[in-house]
Amino acid sequence: MQTVDFIQRCEDSGFDGVGVHDHPHSGRDVYVTLGLAAERTRLVRLYPATSSPVVRHPLLLASAAHSLDEIAPGRVCLTVAPGFLSARSVGRPRATVATMRESVLALRRLLRGESVRYEATETRLRNVSSPPTPVYVLAAGPRMTELAGEVADGALLLVGLHPDATRAAREHLEVGARRAGRSLEGFRVIHIVPMAIEDSPERARRWVQRWFAPGQAFLTYPSASNLYWLRRAGLDLAADHDPERIPDDLAARVADAFGLFGPPEHCLERLLRAREEAGIEHVFLFPAHTLEGGYEMPRREVDAFRRIIRPHLPMTASGAQSGLA
Repeated sequence: MQTVDFIQRCEDSGFDGVGVHDHPHSGRDVYVTLGLAAERTRLVRLYPATSSPVVRHPLLLASAAHSLDEIAPGRVCLTVAPGFLSARSVGRPRATVATMRESVLALRRLLRGESVRYEATETRLRNVSSPPTPVYVLAAGPRMTELAGEVADGALLLVGLHPDATRAAREHLEVGARRAGRSLEGFRVIHIVPMAIEDSPERARRWVQRWFAPGQAFLTYPSASNLYWLRRAGLDLAADHDPERIPDDLAARVADAFGLFGPPEHCLERLLRAREEAGIEHVFLFPAHTLEGGYEMPRREVDAFRRIIRPHLPMTASGAQSGLA
């Protein structure tokens, strides 16, 4: 399978983990794909990016995640989100914060082997892993960031790279943790970083001047909450802005705050700067795309990571590179 071959290539290129989108309309089930990849890889972490509890029942998600954990012990985490394209594809609205809270709490209890009452039904998993498969929340907005700090094992934060935005995100995580009376010690944070390898700064900044879909600016995918974090970074764009009208100088500043756009050498410099300025150590490199173009294998980005970016990244305490795919 092409996707499994690509995951092997990512492992060989030095990535610490690989996420595969959970979009039922793609015609390829992510858990089957990850199961095949688990058999053909040795070290790389594997996870759906991301699953929604309004598309898959929490019991089914917990069972699928544990099944993967049995094939690749310690290399699996379950990442969940309200549902963007996946929820739309089955004709359902994305999950509310309340639904996400109930679902994440249920998932963590199920993966510990505990009995859970969910939607008036009592249920449990007969087989679980030790330690339990961790559950991460993808948080694109401030309320979901607080929820991650309140109920999850970790967070995938889509907040950009600007130090003011990342500082604000950490404050929201702490608000959620205090609400639950818990500590964030051992709570892992991974920053989702949109990435597009381009030959020039001019082509790079055009990403933030594009439409993701008709009537939806690129900067508002997967959520208009992206604009909240940009405002925290001092970059104010209206919710209904026309991306084609963003001036070139502002577009360049937005691109720098939002992700990695440009030649590989620039992306490396921006990652190292984010580590120094904002303390970012773990990133999920999210290939920039539009709805029409869809997800294409980011071969150019993986090649740039292998040849130019990875050799210059500091090692984490575990010895793995700090980049995630």
